[in-house]
Amino acid sequence: MSLLRSLRFYLFARTESCPVKGLGSCTDLLSLQAGPLPLQSPQLWHTFHAGPWLSSSASSKELLMKLRRKTGYSFVNCKKALETCGGDLKQAESWLHEQAQKEGWSKAAKLHGRKTKEGLIGLLQEENTTVLVEVNCETDFVSRNLKFQQLVQQVALGTMLHCQSLKDQLSTYNKGFLNSSELSELPAGPEREGSLKDQLALAIGKLGENMILKRAAWVKVPAGFYVGSYVHGATHSPSLHNLVLGKYGALVVCETSECKANLEDLGRRLGQHVVGMAPLSVGSLDDEPGGETETKMLSQPYLLDPSITLGQYVQPQGVSVVDFVRFECGEGEEAAEAE
Repeated sequence: MSLLRSLRFYLFARTESCPVKGLGSCTDLLSLQAGPLPLQSPQLWHTFHAGPWLSSSASSKELLMKLRRKTGYSFVNCKKALETCGGDLKQAESWLHEQAQKEGWSKAAKLHGRKTKEGLIGLLQEENTTVLVEVNCETDFVSRNLKFQQLVQQVALGTMLHCQSLKDQLSTYNKGFLNSSELSELPAGPEREGSLKDQLALAIGKLGENMILKRAAWVKVPAGFYVGSYVHGATHSPSLHNLVLGKYGALVVCETSECKANLEDLGRRLGQHVVGMAPLSVGSLDDEPGGETETKMLSQPYLLDPSITLGQYVQPQGVSVVDFVRFECGEGEEAAEAE
């Protein structure tokens, strides 16, 4: 308070020698200077910081909300994108993806080499084609994240589109595998730009863990064949009803002479056996159980009834097991560490 009084006294002492044109007496100047400073117009501040495109109008706010909902990025980043692109929604969306891509590749380079023991198996079936994919991450916590599950979904869809694009005349079943580098180069699909490795970089940028598109397998069958499937600990994708996620997955190719009503249940039971007993080959119905045949599927004790072999369970069903694929999430990592 003493400082304010001193200031007023000082100004009063100079009122006679400092007239200001247009203000009348210098006493008016004193009262103006001693009073509170006028605030800047909120409208001017808003215009300066938000840019000319983003006024307080409802349309601009709606544009910001629309970009936020469509991309999932923060309000701050969406606002910056719209300012950078002059309010063009499509350009702003592309700009956001480009920035996220750069950040994702940068994080991927920093995190490269960190162990990826966790993740998910994804199983997708459409008509006569079935695919099985594996995507790995560092922690189980991230594997339960919706964004990671969406990445697995995108990989499964990309693999499915690749299989459906193969023009082959099927007289028997067709099976194929894709390793990590082959899988990464597949197109991301009609609704996404770039390749699956670009989608991987985006996910790494968002979730902050090292991730790998590990592998994929696919099976296409003609009439007279059926693909049974099973995923252990299965959860369904929230946005793709025929995609199943879990830690173990199996496909079992069966040949049948007629369409049977119980094929789906039979295929699921065969898939359970493959997941639980981990056979290395199919074998034949003539194999004797035990000894070297323990890794042959048909001579193994049936998982759900160990008193009989799997071959003894299958034979009365009128189907023949001809092949299978088994994925276990993270398998091979322990062996790699031991080496």
